[in-house]
Amino acid sequence: MIEICFVCTGNTCRSVMAERIAKKMAKEKKMKDVKFSSAGIYAKGDNITQNAAAALKELGYDGRNRKSVKLKKTKPNVVYVAVTENHKPYIVSKKVLSFKDLAGEVVDPYGQSLEVYINAAKQIEKNVEVLLEKLEVLRGKV
Repeated sequence: MIEICFVCTGNTCRSVMAERIAKKMAKEKKMKDVKFSSAGIYAKGDNITQNAAAALKELGYDGRNRKSVKLKKTKPNVVYVAVTENHKPYIVSKKVLSFKDLAGEVVDPYGQSLEVYINAAKQIEKNVEVLLEKLEVLRGKV
């Protein structure tokens, strides 16, 4: 089992969108041995933002409510994916990469229009696609 945790600031927008997008994309690729989660460096138990939920629904993903989760202690067997390079130093693990290492950082849509959230979700889709391709190559399926 491979565990991947997406990490951003508050776990109300980008990281939770990445988790939901990755879950669906992996399911569609029949990747049953990958588990996804998300967390925020400064998460306080807030709900996913309305526009993040709406953007996910608009693009065909799970847009249900969810409380944010604070990144506390990292686990040695989890691969952490930082949404930006600035998040990397807060993740105490040897298994850290960022969206910049995949298909590019995703601008923070917090407090902006639904259109900005949809664009962020589309950027996240590209990153998740690259991540899943890399996993398939590592497992020898490509």
